[in-house]
Amino acid sequence: MSDASRQGGVYESPSSGQHSIRKTVASSLPDVPHQLCHFHYLREAAKPVYKADRHAKKELKKQVRGVRPIERGIEKRSDEIATVIRSYCLAVRSALTDDGHPPLTASGLRLHDRLTLIATSLEWVAKKGASQQRLSACTAFSKRD
Repeated sequence: MSDASRQGGVYESPSSGQHSIRKTVASSLPDVPHQLCHFHYLREAAKPVYKADRHAKKELKKQVRGVRPIERGIEKRSDEIATVIRSYCLAVRSALTDDGHPPLTASGLRLHDRLTLIATSLEWVAKKGASQQRLSACTAFSKRD
């Protein structure tokens, strides 16, 4: 608990909101209003959004399972297409492990944005003339909904 502080002639006692702290402040400083710390207040307010974002991230992760079998399928290859496929697999892995710092970062939204960019890039590569057959393992990510 932080000590009651005087700001502009007003006494206040900010804390994390624990009931034991509130009771102590109320009994020892009855005329001093309790105030939640801004960080704790914002964290509590963001909990429903955080839970929804975490659920969305979990659902997105289900859609891009299977990176390892693709990587295994090209392990012994050293051609240019294999290098491209490895790069896309690495991009997907990187997107999946980028969690950020909740509640300030919505990692589910970030994952969605990054996977959308990867899918857009794969579609562009396919349109540019890369053989669909040669990139079929990689474009499987862009076709999942």
